[in-house]
Amino acid sequence: MAGRSQTVMLLIALSAIFALSRMVNAETLSTIGVNWGTQMTHPIPPTIVVDMLKANGIKKVKLFDADDWTMSALVGTNIEVMVGIPNDQLDRMSSKYSHAKDWVKNNVTQYFKDGGVNIKYVAVGNEPFLESYNGSYLTTTFPALQNIQKALDEAGHGNKIKVTVPLNADVYASGSNTPSSGAFRSDIEDLMNQIVHFLKEKGSAFVVNIYPFLSLYQNAGFPVDYAFFGTGSRGINDNGKQYTNVFDANFDTLVWALKKAGVPDLKIIVGEVGWPTDGDKNANTNMAKKFYDGLLKKMAKKEGTPMRPGPVDVYLFGLIDEDSKSILPGNFERHWGILTYDGKPKFPMDLSGQGNDKYLIAAKGIQYLPAQWCVFNNEAKNLSSLSADIDYACSLGDCTSLGYGSSCNNLNSEGNISYAFNMYFQMSDQDVRACDFRGLAKIVNRNASQNGCLFPVQIISAGTRTAVTKAMFLGLLAALLFV
Repeated sequence: MAGRSQTVMLLIALSAIFALSRMVNAETLSTIGVNWGTQMTHPIPPTIVVDMLKANGIKKVKLFDADDWTMSALVGTNIEVMVGIPNDQLDRMSSKYSHAKDWVKNNVTQYFKDGGVNIKYVAVGNEPFLESYNGSYLTTTFPALQNIQKALDEAGHGNKIKVTVPLNADVYASGSNTPSSGAFRSDIEDLMNQIVHFLKEKGSAFVVNIYPFLSLYQNAGFPVDYAFFGTGSRGINDNGKQYTNVFDANFDTLVWALKKAGVPDLKIIVGEVGWPTDGDKNANTNMAKKFYDGLLKKMAKKEGTPMRPGPVDVYLFGLIDEDSKSILPGNFERHWGILTYDGKPKFPMDLSGQGNDKYLIAAKGIQYLPAQWCVFNNEAKNLSSLSADIDYACSLGDCTSLGYGSSCNNLNSEGNISYAFNMYFQMSDQDVRACDFRGLAKIVNRNASQNGCLFPVQIISAGTRTAVTKAMFLGLLAALLFV
């Protein structure tokens, strides 16, 4: 009898531990979101992406627009959504209030209803004050922000949906490289003061994008360990507060900037944080896993930063690789995804931060184009146009994995040519005309991947399916007409 009692007690204890573990996991996931970008030639159908988000317990997404294809897939999911207004629409939103009112009606009101889309924020612009934009959006961002919030208020959404502006960490700086010296950039200080006070008044949040990878990428002398989370890195002591990683130091530099601007308790959301997996010597799956392991464990502990203890809301950047992104910042720009172009996890990642080495659940229902590749035709005689053809293929395709230190950097010259040709071929929906190059290329059915370098076969996206269906319909219609 005693033995049975002990067994029952043990089962109860195990059950309680399991329940507590699930509670901790759920609480951690509630602060973790993902950026869902769509700058790719073959986007995964949104319904598949949403199913994958739900399967992995991801409850928050940040979008860069309010595309109906994406928004419709989020209806009824209760996934918290931050919708976006692209920078090229800021002038329109600021010039006339009616434009902002129409945008809210078409992109918020129609989805924001019982059983609709759980919209929490509207992101007005995306890093509009980057110094590389040369002030292009300095006069339009704040008026657009005000107009959108006014439109939300008038539509009856203002209490539940807030406006914000996702900003790059370059809007603030520290003259002495310590957080306590942090302040907003002198050229935009007045503008930033207006914006942060407006956000505070409206009960919104400051959204900042922090990239430890870029600190390492842009500075050859940057201490590598300081880009990650651990105790072995060289730290900074700032008036008794110790910093062992650049994420905390960067975050607290913003905290100090807000304090000096007169809004010390304004909520901060990390809108983008992540690590790319290709396109640079420091961009690989091993380093990405190390970074995310540290970040997610930190989030699970809810320790915050020296200046802001407590939980921090973060959106991982990004969800899926985007092969159409601009590579002006670097070849790594197309490889930020925690998932590959076809929705497969790149490395083990425990979103709960408990350190379990497990892979995310992959996207299901992915369909691929035929198993064929475009490669260099080594029997070609006239190679005079080869260099120009490679340049053409890379300009319209994606050759970012061929760079120094990247995943396909170890190919021989013929392999490099084949990779360039195949990427262009795949991104062109395997159109036979995209594998010609004046006789320098040929289509093969044997997997062309080599030396650890993946030669991908592209997926069938919804756009491709529509085009195929339309072609089949027109062909059938023509056949009927000429019967």
